[in-house]
Amino acid sequence: MTSLSASPVLTTSAWFVPGRVELLGKHTDYAGGRSLLAAVDLGHTVTARAREDRVLRVVSSLAEDAVELDLDAPAAAAPAEDGHWSGYVRTVAARLDANFPGMLRGAEVEITSTLPPAAGMSSSSALIVGLALVLIDLSGIAQDPRFVRAVPDREHLAEYLGTLENGQSFGELAGDRGVGTFGGSEDHTAMLCVPEGGLVQYSFCPVQREREVPFPEGHCLVIAVSGVEAHKTGAAREDYNRISLAAAEILRRWNLDRARMDPTLAAAVATAPTSAAAIAGLVAGEDYLPGRLEQFLAESERLVPAAAVALEDGDLEELGRLVDESQAAAEQHLGNQVPETIALQRTARSLGAVAASAFGAGFGGSVWALVPDAQADAFARDWEAAYLAAFPQHRGAARVLRTRPGRAAHRREVTA
Repeated sequence: MTSLSASPVLTTSAWFVPGRVELLGKHTDYAGGRSLLAAVDLGHTVTARAREDRVLRVVSSLAEDAVELDLDAPAAAAPAEDGHWSGYVRTVAARLDANFPGMLRGAEVEITSTLPPAAGMSSSSALIVGLALVLIDLSGIAQDPRFVRAVPDREHLAEYLGTLENGQSFGELAGDRGVGTFGGSEDHTAMLCVPEGGLVQYSFCPVQREREVPFPEGHCLVIAVSGVEAHKTGAAREDYNRISLAAAEILRRWNLDRARMDPTLAAAVATAPTSAAAIAGLVAGEDYLPGRLEQFLAESERLVPAAAVALEDGDLEELGRLVDESQAAAEQHLGNQVPETIALQRTARSLGAVAASAFGAGFGGSVWALVPDAQADAFARDWEAAYLAAFPQHRGAARVLRTRPGRAAHRREVTA
């Protein structure tokens, strides 16, 4: 993939950034765990033209209002309403301006999208990635020595852009408050690093590619958008953060008990063959923590690698069994499923899907189903009809779409 640092400073820039499907890897990335990922052929196209001043103005096909920010006086701007999309724009601009002082240029930015918002395909992270990419292009940030040292490839770029969202520091590039969610870099990695038309297994903290996995020939993904919006901001932030903070609390107890400084839960588990059992002993009897640990261990250590092997072997029956187990753990231990996503997963399997699971942050969003191409259209119709019969209140917001693993983020020609 072309390095950003190989590109000259531009006056116009356009990128297509895909949404992503997390086949497996529910709430594992920020704890150093594994995920099995695909990009989809839906996404945001972000087009930017440099301005002479330091005003950033962003419009989106998904929003009625524009976001305008004077980069020389960001504090003077009206505060973003909690959960409003302008918060993502301000977060990207503030972090890039803080990490690379004086370099950020004003721009006119237009976003068009085929990606359903708040549907679990990470439209918000795609916005962060796309906006950061065009601003880096226009401002020459990729040629700055600090950027070159910190971001030598796309994996590092994904990890850095993840810290824009979660507020953490990245090497010498100091962090800020982010958008208030304590997530990882799974979404950003899927958008930037997946192989075209295939799946990829990554581990995180740091981002490490473990294997490429073939997508089953003659199959496609059918995705049901539940109509229950899966936000990671606003009122939903507390629910989302409870899951990530639980992983952090388990790690804190381990490090305190063993006088260690392991950076992630996955690193703690890897210290010895007996570590997982020892960690379980530290949280035994608690309300939420034992189940959270059990889910993490099953998902990251066993289900993700086993599903990759099943796909490599063409054993789709085994894949379906593994994915069912992942879904059950999300319902029982994470507690991040709603009646709509539970029903969609069950119905997909009853209609003959090879495998099906909710994905993303949870508390709404979407469910993916792996279906033979020849059956996909009829399956989609039946799935949608059954869902709307059970949840008629989501008519108009729910939808079913068909997609395949697509291409990672890439440049687009800027049209006049």
